[in-house]
Amino acid sequence: MTGFVMFLHASVAVFLIVIILMQSGRGGGLTEGFASAESIFGAKTNEFMIKATTGFAAAFLITCLGLAVLSAQKNKSLMSEEALPVTQVPTTATEVVETAAKEVGEQVQAIEEKVPSKPSTEVPAEIIPEDTPVVSTP
Repeated sequence: MTGFVMFLHASVAVFLIVIILMQSGRGGGLTEGFASAESIFGAKTNEFMIKATTGFAAAFLITCLGLAVLSAQKNKSLMSEEALPVTQVPTTATEVVETAAKEVGEQVQAIEEKVPSKPSTEVPAEIIPEDTPVVSTP
């Protein structure tokens, strides 16, 4: 269905462009290039061009809206029918603070589990600034 509406939309757009370019304006338009347009539509060429432009513009608007509706329907989630888990949302400031403290406590505990329990036996060397003279002791 979407493919057909896209084809129809493109066809209407091309015809709308051709109809608009065929109309005579201040500069004469392309009607002079289509000398046979006067013979095809007769003396009421200008009236026909206005009606054709209106019709193709309306069709272009309808196909635009149709494509928008079809694309909106495609973006629906396949998971929308699956129920989401219900979570309790804290309602008071005390509950918010307690929930945050609990989460932070869990995170601290997880970090402490990752850190080795016994300290390192190596003593880090002192860092001596470069501008300090080094004195060696015998």
